[in-house]
Amino acid sequence: MSEAMTATADQRKKTSAILKEAEMRRTFAIISHPDAGKTTLTEKLLLYGGAIHEAGSIRQRKASRHAASDWMAIEKERGISVTSSVLRFENGGIKYNLLDTPGHKDFSEDTLRTLVAADSGLMVIDVAKGVEEQTEKLFEVCRLRKVPVITFVNKCDRPGMEPLEVLSNIEARLGIEAVPASWPVGYGQKFQGIYDLIGRKMVLYEKSSHGAKKAESRAYDLEGGLAACSLSDADKDQFREEVMLIEDMMAGMDRKCFREGLVTPVFFGSALNNFGLDIFLTYFRELAPKPQPYEDADGEIVALDHGFSGFIFKLQANMNPGHRDCAAFVRITSGRFERGAEVTHEGSGKKIRLATPHTLMGDERHILEEAYPGDIVSLFNPGFFRIGSTLYKGEQVRFNVIPLFSPEHFMKVSTKDPFKRKQLREGLKQLSEEGVVHVFEVPNGVGNELLLGTVGVLQFDVVDHRMREEYGVELHKQMMSVHAARWLPGDRKDIEEVLAKSYSTRITSDLDGHPIVLFDSAYALQQAEEKVGKENLFTYKSD
Repeated sequence: MSEAMTATADQRKKTSAILKEAEMRRTFAIISHPDAGKTTLTEKLLLYGGAIHEAGSIRQRKASRHAASDWMAIEKERGISVTSSVLRFENGGIKYNLLDTPGHKDFSEDTLRTLVAADSGLMVIDVAKGVEEQTEKLFEVCRLRKVPVITFVNKCDRPGMEPLEVLSNIEARLGIEAVPASWPVGYGQKFQGIYDLIGRKMVLYEKSSHGAKKAESRAYDLEGGLAACSLSDADKDQFREEVMLIEDMMAGMDRKCFREGLVTPVFFGSALNNFGLDIFLTYFRELAPKPQPYEDADGEIVALDHGFSGFIFKLQANMNPGHRDCAAFVRITSGRFERGAEVTHEGSGKKIRLATPHTLMGDERHILEEAYPGDIVSLFNPGFFRIGSTLYKGEQVRFNVIPLFSPEHFMKVSTKDPFKRKQLREGLKQLSEEGVVHVFEVPNGVGNELLLGTVGVLQFDVVDHRMREEYGVELHKQMMSVHAARWLPGDRKDIEEVLAKSYSTRITSDLDGHPIVLFDSAYALQQAEEKVGKENLFTYKSD
Protein backbone atom coordinates (compact mmCIF):
# COMPACT_ATOMS: atom_id res chain seq x y z
CA MET A 1 0.00 0.00 0.00
CA SER A 2 1.34 3.44 -0.93
CA GLU A 3 2.01 6.12 1.69
CA ALA A 4 -0.87 8.22 0.30
CA MET A 5 -3.32 5.34 0.60
CA THR A 6 -2.12 4.59 4.13
CA ALA A 7 -2.57 8.23 5.13
CA THR A 8 -6.08 8.24 3.65
CA ALA A 9 -7.01 5.07 5.54
CA ASP A 10 -5.66 6.51 8.79
CA GLN A 11 -7.66 9.70 8.26
CA ARG A 12 -10.83 7.68 7.68
CA LYS A 13 -10.25 5.76 10.93
CA LYS A 14 -9.69 9.02 12.79
CA THR A 15 -12.85 10.54 11.30
CA SER A 16 -14.86 7.43 12.15
CA ALA A 17 -13.56 7.47 15.75
CA ILE A 18 -14.52 11.14 16.20
CA LEU A 19 -18.04 10.60 14.90
CA LYS A 20 -18.46 7.46 17.03
CA GLU A 21 -17.36 9.32 20.17
CA ALA A 22 -19.64 12.27 19.35
CA GLU A 23 -22.63 9.91 19.14
CA MET A 24 -21.96 8.92 22.76
CA ARG A 25 -22.30 12.52 24.02
CA ARG A 26 -25.38 14.37 25.24
CA THR A 27 -24.88 18.04 26.12
CA PHE A 28 -27.89 19.75 27.66
CA ALA A 29 -28.82 22.79 29.74
CA ILE A 30 -31.41 22.82 32.52
CA ILE A 31 -33.80 25.77 32.41
CA SER A 32 -36.53 26.77 34.85
CA HIS A 33 -38.09 29.50 36.94
CA PRO A 34 -36.61 29.94 40.45
CA ASP A 35 -37.77 27.35 43.00
CA ALA A 36 -39.07 24.86 40.43
CA GLY A 37 -36.53 22.38 41.81
CA LYS A 38 -33.89 22.69 39.10
CA THR A 39 -30.86 22.33 41.36
CA THR A 40 -32.42 19.39 43.22
CA LEU A 41 -33.16 17.67 39.90
CA THR A 42 -29.58 18.32 38.78
CA GLU A 43 -28.26 16.60 41.90
CA LYS A 44 -30.56 13.64 41.44
CA LEU A 45 -29.51 13.14 37.82
CA LEU A 46 -25.93 12.98 39.09
CA LEU A 47 -27.06 10.49 41.74
CA TYR A 48 -28.80 8.26 39.19
CA GLY A 49 -25.94 8.74 36.75
CA GLY A 50 -23.49 7.42 39.35
CA ALA A 51 -21.50 10.66 39.60
CA ILE A 52 -22.34 11.13 43.31
CA HIS A 53 -23.47 8.64 45.95
CA GLU A 54 -25.56 10.95 48.11
CA ALA A 55 -27.53 14.02 47.08
CA GLY A 56 -27.53 17.23 49.18
CA SER A 57 -30.83 19.04 48.76
CA ILE A 58 -30.83 22.78 49.32
CA ARG A 59 -33.81 22.33 51.64
CA GLN A 60 -31.87 20.06 54.00
CA ARG A 61 -30.31 22.92 55.95
CA LYS A 62 -29.67 20.69 58.94
CA ALA A 63 -27.18 18.72 56.85
CA SER A 64 -23.67 20.04 56.33
CA ARG A 65 -23.49 19.30 52.63
CA HIS A 66 -24.70 21.54 49.82
CA ALA A 67 -25.64 20.91 46.22
CA ALA A 68 -22.64 19.80 44.17
CA SER A 69 -23.60 22.25 41.44
CA ASP A 70 -23.80 25.21 43.87
CA TRP A 71 -20.10 25.71 44.66
CA MET A 72 -19.86 29.48 45.14
CA ALA A 73 -20.14 30.79 48.72
CA ILE A 74 -23.05 33.11 47.95
CA GLU A 75 -24.96 30.20 46.37
CA LYS A 76 -24.52 28.09 49.49
CA GLU A 77 -25.62 31.02 51.69
CA ARG A 78 -28.77 31.90 49.72
CA GLY A 79 -29.74 28.49 48.36
CA ILE A 80 -29.96 29.75 44.75
CA SER A 81 -27.81 29.23 41.67
CA VAL A 82 -26.23 32.49 40.48
CA THR A 83 -23.71 31.09 38.02
CA SER A 84 -23.71 28.31 35.44
CA SER A 85 -22.11 25.08 36.59
CA VAL A 86 -20.70 22.45 34.25
CA LEU A 87 -21.16 18.87 35.44
CA ARG A 88 -20.28 15.61 33.77
CA PHE A 89 -21.43 12.06 34.38
CA GLU A 90 -21.67 8.78 32.50
CA ASN A 91 -24.59 6.36 32.42
CA GLY A 92 -25.22 3.37 30.19
CA GLY A 93 -22.24 4.17 27.97
CA ILE A 94 -23.43 7.74 27.31
CA LYS A 95 -21.32 10.68 28.52
CA TYR A 96 -23.56 13.52 29.70
CA ASN A 97 -22.44 17.15 29.87
CA LEU A 98 -24.95 18.89 32.11
CA LEU A 99 -25.01 22.69 32.11
CA ASP A 100 -26.73 23.84 35.29
CA THR A 101 -27.86 27.43 34.78
CA PRO A 102 -29.08 30.19 37.12
CA GLY A 103 -32.84 30.07 37.54
CA HIS A 104 -33.08 33.64 38.82
CA LYS A 105 -34.07 36.13 36.13
CA ASP A 106 -31.33 38.57 37.21
CA PHE A 107 -28.74 36.09 35.89
CA SER A 108 -30.43 35.34 32.58
CA GLU A 109 -27.48 36.64 30.54
CA ASP A 110 -25.28 33.82 31.87
CA THR A 111 -28.06 31.36 31.05
CA LEU A 112 -28.49 32.71 27.53
CA ARG A 113 -24.78 32.22 26.83
CA THR A 114 -24.89 28.71 28.24
CA LEU A 115 -27.79 27.71 26.00
CA VAL A 116 -25.58 28.44 23.00
CA ALA A 117 -23.26 25.63 24.17
CA ALA A 118 -26.09 23.08 24.59
CA ASP A 119 -27.65 20.70 22.06
CA SER A 120 -30.89 20.37 24.00
CA GLY A 121 -32.75 21.87 26.93
CA LEU A 122 -34.30 20.19 29.95
CA MET A 123 -37.22 22.35 31.10
CA VAL A 124 -38.23 21.93 34.74
CA ILE A 125 -41.79 22.96 35.69
CA ASP A 126 -43.41 23.13 39.12
CA VAL A 127 -46.65 21.08 38.97
CA ALA A 128 -48.43 23.68 41.13
CA LYS A 129 -47.36 26.75 39.15
CA GLY A 130 -46.98 25.54 35.57
CA VAL A 131 -44.92 27.58 33.12
CA GLU A 132 -43.61 30.74 34.80
CA GLU A 133 -42.07 33.97 33.52
CA GLN A 134 -38.38 33.01 33.53
CA THR A 135 -39.10 29.60 31.96
CA GLU A 136 -41.03 31.35 29.20
CA LYS A 137 -38.15 33.73 28.52
CA LEU A 138 -35.54 30.96 28.39
CA PHE A 139 -37.75 28.80 26.22
CA GLU A 140 -37.85 31.63 23.69
CA VAL A 141 -34.06 31.38 23.39
CA CYS A 142 -34.38 27.64 22.80
CA ARG A 143 -37.03 28.31 20.17
CA LEU A 144 -34.83 30.92 18.49
CA ARG A 145 -31.97 28.41 18.22
CA LYS A 146 -34.37 25.53 17.42
CA VAL A 147 -33.04 23.63 20.43
CA PRO A 148 -35.10 20.53 21.27
CA VAL A 149 -36.69 20.75 24.73
CA ILE A 150 -37.60 17.85 27.02
CA THR A 151 -39.87 18.68 29.97
CA PHE A 152 -39.82 17.35 33.54
CA VAL A 153 -42.86 18.27 35.64
CA ASN A 154 -41.53 18.34 39.19
CA LYS A 155 -42.98 18.25 42.72
CA CYS A 156 -45.78 15.82 41.89
CA ASP A 157 -45.68 14.80 45.57
CA ARG A 158 -47.31 18.14 46.41
CA PRO A 159 -50.75 19.57 45.64
CA GLY A 160 -50.88 21.02 42.15
CA MET A 161 -52.56 21.03 38.78
CA GLU A 162 -54.05 17.86 37.32
CA PRO A 163 -51.66 16.26 34.78
CA LEU A 164 -53.91 17.08 31.81
CA GLU A 165 -54.11 20.66 33.05
CA VAL A 166 -50.30 20.82 33.12
CA LEU A 167 -50.14 19.77 29.46
CA SER A 168 -52.69 22.46 28.52
CA ASN A 169 -50.70 25.05 30.48
CA ILE A 170 -47.48 24.21 28.61
CA GLU A 171 -49.21 24.43 25.24
CA ALA A 172 -51.02 27.69 26.06
CA ARG A 173 -48.01 29.50 27.56
CA LEU A 174 -45.31 28.31 25.14
CA GLY A 175 -47.20 27.59 21.94
CA ILE A 176 -45.63 24.14 21.76
CA GLU A 177 -47.24 20.70 21.59
CA ALA A 178 -46.84 18.81 24.89
CA VAL A 179 -46.71 15.03 24.52
CA PRO A 180 -46.86 12.90 27.70
CA ALA A 181 -44.08 10.30 27.98
CA SER A 182 -44.91 9.26 31.56
CA TRP A 183 -47.91 9.73 33.85
CA PRO A 184 -48.17 10.13 37.63
CA VAL A 185 -49.90 7.44 39.67
CA GLY A 186 -51.78 9.67 42.10
CA TYR A 187 -50.56 13.16 42.95
CA GLY A 188 -49.95 15.23 46.06
CA GLN A 189 -50.00 13.02 49.14
CA LYS A 190 -51.38 10.14 47.04
CA PHE A 191 -48.41 10.24 44.62
CA GLN A 192 -46.79 6.80 44.65
CA GLY A 193 -45.50 5.96 41.22
CA ILE A 194 -45.15 6.59 37.50
CA TYR A 195 -46.68 4.88 34.49
CA ASP A 196 -44.13 4.59 31.68
CA LEU A 197 -46.12 5.36 28.53
CA ILE A 198 -43.27 4.28 26.27
CA GLY A 199 -42.40 0.95 27.92
CA ARG A 200 -46.03 0.39 29.03
CA LYS A 201 -45.16 -0.45 32.64
CA MET A 202 -45.99 1.00 36.05
CA VAL A 203 -43.25 1.68 38.59
CA LEU A 204 -44.21 2.13 42.26
CA TYR A 205 -41.70 3.72 44.64
CA GLU A 206 -40.86 3.85 48.32
CA LYS A 207 -39.33 6.95 49.91
CA SER A 208 -35.85 6.47 51.32
CA SER A 209 -33.24 8.50 53.24
CA HIS A 210 -35.01 11.83 52.65
CA GLY A 211 -34.28 11.41 48.95
CA ALA A 212 -30.51 11.21 49.44
CA LYS A 213 -30.38 7.67 48.01
CA LYS A 214 -32.07 6.07 44.99
CA ALA A 215 -35.70 5.22 45.66
CA GLU A 216 -36.70 1.57 46.03
CA SER A 217 -39.05 0.59 43.23
CA ARG A 218 -41.01 -2.30 41.73
CA ALA A 219 -42.26 -2.56 38.15
CA TYR A 220 -45.67 -3.95 37.08
CA ASP A 221 -47.92 -4.05 34.07
CA LEU A 222 -50.80 -1.57 34.19
CA GLU A 223 -53.35 -3.74 35.97
CA GLY A 224 -50.76 -5.32 38.27
CA GLY A 225 -49.60 -1.87 39.32
CA LEU A 226 -53.12 -0.63 39.96
CA ALA A 227 -53.79 -3.69 42.09
CA ALA A 228 -50.59 -3.06 44.10
CA CYS A 229 -51.05 0.70 44.61
CA SER A 230 -53.26 2.31 47.25
CA LEU A 231 -55.43 4.49 45.02
CA SER A 232 -59.18 4.37 45.58
CA ASP A 233 -61.33 2.48 43.07
CA ALA A 234 -62.59 5.80 41.67
CA ASP A 235 -59.03 7.09 41.24
CA LYS A 236 -58.02 3.83 39.55
CA ASP A 237 -60.89 4.14 37.07
CA GLN A 238 -59.93 7.74 36.32
CA PHE A 239 -56.30 6.68 35.82
CA ARG A 240 -57.34 3.98 33.31
CA GLU A 241 -59.40 6.52 31.37
CA GLU A 242 -56.52 9.01 31.23
CA VAL A 243 -54.07 6.34 30.06
CA MET A 244 -56.48 5.24 27.28
CA LEU A 245 -56.66 8.86 26.18
CA ILE A 246 -52.90 9.52 26.03
CA GLU A 247 -51.12 6.16 25.68
CA ASP A 248 -50.44 6.43 21.93
CA MET A 249 -49.42 10.09 21.82
CA MET A 250 -45.71 9.50 22.46
CA ALA A 251 -45.47 6.79 19.80
CA GLY A 252 -47.05 9.17 17.30
CA MET A 253 -44.86 12.17 18.19
CA ASP A 254 -43.35 13.92 15.16
CA ARG A 255 -39.58 13.54 15.72
CA LYS A 256 -38.75 16.26 13.18
CA CYS A 257 -40.95 18.75 15.03
CA PHE A 258 -39.28 17.71 18.30
CA ARG A 259 -35.79 18.32 16.84
CA GLU A 260 -36.93 21.78 15.73
CA GLY A 261 -38.30 22.65 19.18
CA LEU A 262 -41.99 22.53 18.22
CA VAL A 263 -42.92 19.50 20.35
CA THR A 264 -41.81 18.59 23.87
CA PRO A 265 -42.04 15.14 25.51
CA VAL A 266 -43.29 15.54 29.10
CA PHE A 267 -42.20 13.41 32.06
CA PHE A 268 -43.67 13.62 35.56
CA GLY A 269 -41.96 12.97 38.90
CA SER A 270 -40.52 14.26 42.15
CA ALA A 271 -36.83 15.14 42.22
CA LEU A 272 -36.92 15.48 46.01
CA ASN A 273 -38.15 11.90 46.53
CA ASN A 274 -36.47 10.42 43.40
CA PHE A 275 -39.79 9.29 41.92
CA GLY A 276 -39.74 8.97 38.12
CA LEU A 277 -36.06 9.84 37.65
CA ASP A 278 -35.06 6.34 36.53
CA ILE A 279 -37.73 6.34 33.80
CA PHE A 280 -36.79 9.86 32.72
CA LEU A 281 -33.07 9.08 32.44
CA THR A 282 -33.77 5.87 30.50
CA TYR A 283 -35.51 7.76 27.70
CA PHE A 284 -33.59 11.01 27.93
CA ARG A 285 -30.55 9.36 26.32
CA GLU A 286 -32.71 8.38 23.34
CA LEU A 287 -34.53 11.68 23.03
CA ALA A 288 -31.69 14.16 23.61
CA PRO A 289 -29.82 14.76 20.34
CA LYS A 290 -26.17 13.94 19.89
CA PRO A 291 -23.83 16.92 19.30
CA GLN A 292 -24.79 19.08 16.34
CA PRO A 293 -22.35 20.95 14.05
CA TYR A 294 -22.08 24.74 14.40
CA GLU A 295 -21.90 27.44 11.74
CA ASP A 296 -18.75 29.56 11.65
CA ALA A 297 -18.78 33.36 11.44
CA ASP A 298 -19.21 33.15 7.66
CA GLY A 299 -22.25 30.89 7.90
CA GLU A 300 -20.40 27.72 6.84
CA ILE A 301 -21.11 24.46 8.68
CA VAL A 302 -18.06 23.15 10.57
CA ALA A 303 -18.35 19.36 10.40
CA LEU A 304 -17.89 17.35 13.59
CA ASP A 305 -14.92 15.51 12.08
CA HIS A 306 -13.19 18.74 11.03
CA GLY A 307 -9.91 19.58 12.80
CA PHE A 308 -10.15 20.56 16.46
CA SER A 309 -12.19 23.69 17.21
CA GLY A 310 -14.22 25.08 20.08
CA PHE A 311 -15.52 28.32 21.54
CA ILE A 312 -15.40 29.79 25.05
CA PHE A 313 -18.88 30.39 26.44
CA LYS A 314 -18.00 31.06 30.06
CA LEU A 315 -15.12 32.38 32.20
CA GLN A 316 -15.06 31.82 35.96
CA ALA A 317 -12.37 33.20 38.26
CA ASN A 318 -11.30 31.98 41.69
CA MET A 319 -13.11 28.64 41.68
CA ASN A 320 -10.29 27.74 44.06
CA PRO A 321 -10.01 30.72 46.45
CA GLY A 322 -6.52 29.56 47.42
CA HIS A 323 -5.26 30.36 43.92
CA ARG A 324 -5.79 33.43 41.74
CA ASP A 325 -6.91 31.53 38.68
CA CYS A 326 -9.53 31.81 35.98
CA ALA A 327 -11.19 28.86 34.28
CA ALA A 328 -12.38 29.10 30.67
CA PHE A 329 -15.18 26.73 29.68
CA VAL A 330 -14.89 25.53 26.08
CA ARG A 331 -17.56 23.77 24.05
CA ILE A 332 -15.79 21.35 21.70
CA THR A 333 -17.38 21.85 18.29
CA SER A 334 -15.26 19.60 16.10
CA GLY A 335 -12.33 17.20 16.04
CA ARG A 336 -10.43 15.53 18.87
CA PHE A 337 -9.18 17.52 21.84
CA GLU A 338 -5.93 16.17 23.32
CA ARG A 339 -4.16 17.14 26.51
CA GLY A 340 -0.82 18.79 25.69
CA ALA A 341 -1.84 19.76 22.15
CA GLU A 342 -0.93 23.21 20.83
CA VAL A 343 -3.89 25.25 19.59
CA THR A 344 -4.38 28.78 18.28
CA HIS A 345 -6.44 31.53 19.89
CA GLU A 346 -8.28 33.04 16.92
CA GLY A 347 -8.61 36.58 18.29
CA SER A 348 -4.91 37.12 19.01
CA GLY A 349 -3.24 34.46 16.86
CA LYS A 350 -1.34 33.28 19.95
CA LYS A 351 -0.45 29.62 20.41
CA ILE A 352 -1.46 27.87 23.64
CA ARG A 353 -0.41 24.45 24.90
CA LEU A 354 -3.30 22.70 26.63
CA ALA A 355 -1.29 21.32 29.53
CA THR A 356 -3.96 21.00 32.24
CA PRO A 357 -7.45 20.62 30.75
CA HIS A 358 -10.12 19.71 33.30
CA THR A 359 -13.60 18.39 33.55
CA LEU A 360 -15.56 19.57 36.57
CA MET A 361 -18.05 18.47 39.17
CA GLY A 362 -19.04 21.79 40.76
CA ASP A 363 -15.66 23.04 42.05
CA GLU A 364 -13.92 19.64 41.94
CA ARG A 365 -11.50 19.25 39.05
CA HIS A 366 -10.37 16.16 37.20
CA ILE A 367 -7.62 16.14 34.56
CA LEU A 368 -8.97 15.34 31.10
CA GLU A 369 -6.79 13.53 28.59
CA GLU A 370 -9.09 13.83 25.56
CA ALA A 371 -12.46 15.20 24.57
CA TYR A 372 -14.76 15.13 21.55
CA PRO A 373 -17.57 17.22 20.00
CA GLY A 374 -20.19 17.98 22.63
CA ASP A 375 -17.78 17.83 25.56
CA ILE A 376 -17.19 20.82 27.83
CA VAL A 377 -13.57 21.37 28.85
CA SER A 378 -12.21 23.73 31.49
CA LEU A 379 -8.91 25.41 30.60
CA PHE A 380 -6.65 27.79 32.47
CA ASN A 381 -7.14 31.31 31.09
CA PRO A 382 -3.70 32.71 30.13
CA GLY A 383 -5.12 36.23 30.31
CA PHE A 384 -6.34 36.90 26.78
CA PHE A 385 -9.34 34.56 26.57
CA ARG A 386 -12.70 36.28 26.24
CA ILE A 387 -16.26 34.99 26.18
CA GLY A 388 -16.88 34.02 22.56
CA SER A 389 -13.18 33.38 21.74
CA THR A 390 -12.49 30.58 19.27
CA LEU A 391 -9.73 27.99 19.70
CA TYR A 392 -8.63 25.82 16.79
CA LYS A 393 -5.88 23.56 15.50
CA GLY A 394 -4.83 23.50 11.87
CA GLU A 395 -7.21 25.30 9.51
CA GLN A 396 -8.42 28.63 10.90
CA VAL A 397 -11.97 28.72 12.26
CA ARG A 398 -13.91 31.58 13.85
CA PHE A 399 -17.26 31.32 15.60
CA ASN A 400 -19.48 34.27 16.42
CA VAL A 401 -22.23 32.65 18.47
CA ILE A 402 -22.23 34.38 21.88
CA PRO A 403 -24.55 37.40 22.32
CA LEU A 404 -23.75 40.08 24.92
CA PHE A 405 -26.83 42.10 25.72
CA SER A 406 -27.06 45.74 26.75
CA PRO A 407 -27.17 46.33 30.52
CA GLU A 408 -30.47 47.47 32.03
CA HIS A 409 -29.27 48.62 35.47
CA PHE A 410 -26.29 50.83 36.37
CA MET A 411 -24.31 51.58 39.52
CA LYS A 412 -21.30 53.80 40.24
CA VAL A 413 -18.73 52.18 42.51
CA SER A 414 -15.51 53.18 44.18
CA THR A 415 -13.40 51.63 46.92
CA LYS A 416 -13.82 52.74 50.52
CA ASP A 417 -10.06 52.30 50.95
CA PRO A 418 -8.18 54.75 48.64
CA PHE A 419 -5.13 52.45 48.70
CA LYS A 420 -7.10 49.66 47.00
CA ARG A 421 -7.86 51.38 43.70
CA LYS A 422 -5.65 48.90 41.84
CA GLN A 423 -7.48 45.93 43.37
CA LEU A 424 -10.79 47.61 42.46
CA ARG A 425 -9.89 47.80 38.77
CA GLU A 426 -8.26 44.36 38.66
CA GLY A 427 -11.18 42.67 40.41
CA LEU A 428 -13.86 44.33 38.31
CA LYS A 429 -11.90 43.67 35.13
CA GLN A 430 -11.82 39.97 36.07
CA LEU A 431 -15.57 39.89 36.75
CA SER A 432 -16.19 41.73 33.49
CA GLU A 433 -14.21 39.13 31.54
CA GLU A 434 -16.29 36.41 33.16
CA GLY A 435 -19.47 38.11 31.99
CA VAL A 436 -20.69 38.72 35.55
CA VAL A 437 -20.92 42.47 35.02
CA HIS A 438 -20.20 45.10 32.38
CA VAL A 439 -17.63 47.65 33.56
CA PHE A 440 -17.42 51.15 32.08
CA GLU A 441 -15.60 54.38 32.72
CA VAL A 442 -17.91 56.89 34.42
CA PRO A 443 -18.91 59.62 31.91
CA ASN A 444 -17.11 62.79 33.02
CA GLY A 445 -16.25 60.98 36.25
CA VAL A 446 -13.25 61.04 38.52
CA GLY A 447 -10.48 58.46 38.26
CA ASN A 448 -11.37 56.39 41.31
CA GLU A 449 -14.93 55.59 40.11
CA LEU A 450 -16.17 52.94 37.72
CA LEU A 451 -19.63 52.34 36.29
CA LEU A 452 -21.17 48.86 36.50
CA GLY A 453 -23.93 47.64 34.22
CA THR A 454 -26.03 44.48 34.69
CA VAL A 455 -29.10 42.80 33.25
CA GLY A 456 -30.50 42.14 36.76
CA VAL A 457 -30.17 44.06 40.03
CA LEU A 458 -29.18 40.97 42.03
CA GLN A 459 -25.97 40.77 39.99
CA PHE A 460 -24.74 43.81 41.92
CA ASP A 461 -24.97 41.76 45.12
CA VAL A 462 -22.79 39.07 43.55
CA VAL A 463 -20.23 41.69 42.48
CA ASP A 464 -20.22 43.20 45.98
CA HIS A 465 -19.85 39.77 47.59
CA ARG A 466 -17.07 38.55 45.31
CA MET A 467 -15.09 41.80 45.46
CA ARG A 468 -15.17 41.62 49.25
CA GLU A 469 -14.48 37.87 49.59
CA GLU A 470 -12.05 37.33 46.72
CA TYR A 471 -10.28 40.68 46.36
CA GLY A 472 -10.63 42.21 49.83
CA VAL A 473 -12.30 45.35 48.44
CA GLU A 474 -15.24 47.04 50.17
CA LEU A 475 -17.34 48.93 47.61
CA HIS A 476 -18.98 52.32 47.97
CA LYS A 477 -22.09 52.04 45.77
CA GLN A 478 -24.48 54.53 44.18
CA MET A 479 -27.29 53.56 41.79
CA MET A 480 -27.39 55.57 38.57
CA SER A 481 -30.64 56.28 36.74
CA VAL A 482 -30.43 55.25 33.06
CA HIS A 483 -33.49 54.70 30.85
CA ALA A 484 -31.71 52.61 28.22
CA ALA A 485 -28.25 51.73 26.91
CA ARG A 486 -27.14 50.87 23.39
CA TRP A 487 -23.80 49.66 22.05
CA LEU A 488 -22.28 51.73 19.24
CA PRO A 489 -20.21 50.71 16.20
CA GLY A 490 -16.54 50.74 17.09
CA ASP A 491 -15.47 52.49 13.89
CA ARG A 492 -18.00 55.35 13.64
CA LYS A 493 -16.62 58.40 15.45
CA ASP A 494 -19.09 60.54 13.52
CA ILE A 495 -21.99 58.81 15.30
CA GLU A 496 -20.32 59.36 18.67
CA GLU A 497 -19.83 63.06 17.87
CA VAL A 498 -23.51 63.52 16.98
CA LEU A 499 -24.71 61.76 20.13
CA ALA A 500 -22.22 63.59 22.37
CA LYS A 501 -24.06 66.83 21.58
CA SER A 502 -27.50 65.34 22.15
CA TYR A 503 -29.88 66.02 25.03
CA SER A 504 -29.77 63.67 28.09
CA THR A 505 -27.26 61.42 26.36
CA ARG A 506 -23.89 60.25 27.65
CA ILE A 507 -21.20 58.24 25.89
CA THR A 508 -18.63 56.06 27.57
CA SER A 509 -16.78 52.80 26.87
CA ASP A 510 -16.13 49.47 28.58
CA LEU A 511 -12.69 48.32 29.67
CA ASP A 512 -12.03 46.90 26.19
CA GLY A 513 -12.80 50.25 24.54
CA HIS A 514 -16.22 49.32 23.11
CA PRO A 515 -18.35 52.50 23.03
CA ILE A 516 -21.82 52.58 24.57
CA VAL A 517 -24.39 55.36 24.84
CA LEU A 518 -26.60 55.92 27.90
CA PHE A 519 -30.00 57.59 27.55
CA ASP A 520 -31.70 59.33 30.46
CA SER A 521 -35.19 59.13 28.94
CA ALA A 522 -37.31 57.51 26.25
CA TYR A 523 -37.35 60.85 24.45
CA ALA A 524 -33.53 60.93 24.30
CA LEU A 525 -33.48 57.40 22.84
CA GLN A 526 -36.12 58.34 20.25
CA GLN A 527 -34.16 61.43 19.23
CA ALA A 528 -30.97 59.37 18.84
CA GLU A 529 -32.73 56.81 16.65
CA GLU A 530 -33.89 59.61 14.38
CA LYS A 531 -30.44 61.25 14.22
CA VAL A 532 -28.13 58.25 13.69
CA GLY A 533 -30.53 55.46 12.76
CA LYS A 534 -31.84 52.63 14.91
CA GLU A 535 -29.59 50.20 13.01
CA ASN A 536 -26.53 51.87 14.59
CA LEU A 537 -27.77 51.43 18.16
CA PHE A 538 -27.26 47.81 19.19
CA THR A 539 -29.11 46.04 22.00
CA TYR A 540 -26.28 43.51 22.02
CA LYS A 541 -22.60 43.86 21.30
CA SER A 542 -21.70 42.83 17.78
CA ASP A 543 -18.31 41.31 17.07
